[in-house]
Amino acid sequence: MVADKGKKLKVAEKLEEKGSESIVGKLLVSVEKLQEIQDELETINEEASDKVLEVEQKYNEIRRPVYDKRTEMIKSIPDFWLTAFLSHPALGELLNEEDQKIFKHLSSLEVEDFKDVKSGYSITLHFNPNPYFEDTNLTKTFTYADDDGTTKITATSIKWKEGMGIPNGINHEKKGNKRPASNESFFSWFTDTQEKDHSDIHDEIAEIIKEDLWPNPLTYFNNDADEEDFDDKETIEEGKDGDDSEESEDDQEDEDDDDDDEDGGEDDGK
Repeated sequence: MVADKGKKLKVAEKLEEKGSESIVGKLLVSVEKLQEIQDELETINEEASDKVLEVEQKYNEIRRPVYDKRTEMIKSIPDFWLTAFLSHPALGELLNEEDQKIFKHLSSLEVEDFKDVKSGYSITLHFNPNPYFEDTNLTKTFTYADDDGTTKITATSIKWKEGMGIPNGINHEKKGNKRPASNESFFSWFTDTQEKDHSDIHDEIAEIIKEDLWPNPLTYFNNDADEEDFDDKETIEEGKDGDDSEESEDDQEDEDDDDDDEDGGEDDGK
């Protein structure tokens, strides 16, 4: 009897092993089929991405003359780009006092995608003649490298006028000027062309200009005006509250006078 029980246990173990192998085999087949379906989806997604890029390239061409028309209109508004930069919550911190003086000579800004949109873009700043540098156009270009995920960066080498230069575009020959070099400068960022990955703050600045400021700079140009309007409204409301308070005080004084008159009449009657 004991021998029969042992045989039954061995048979049961073999059946379990065969069952496990069967389950594992079915699982592998299911995973392989799932991978085939996923590959099919990836192919469709790649085709969709290509179509999206084609549409984006098409509409970039359609937008171009409208952007040009907007640029001409912006030139008629003094300090437009300076105001838009300063009003931006992220870019405003990048302009120090000397940068702001230089930006007063900035006539226009342009962001342009490469023909192959996914390969990169450029940011160009157009300046009127100014006392800081000889250049009228400053361009910074970002080229994406597909192989390692880095960004190749090139920028116009700024021809600073005598006594001017990085950092901060300040006149280093000015007597008594002991201001230390500051990394918080737009032009320090502009001239930095060290290759970086996509998580670097310098790339973030460029992306903010490209994706946020450039599409609708009027939003940020109007920020100060909106705040002034808001301040005016608060002043008006405070004035109204003050008037209401004065009216309430006057009404209270009138009621007190009436009460005094009534008390006086009662005393006379007595």
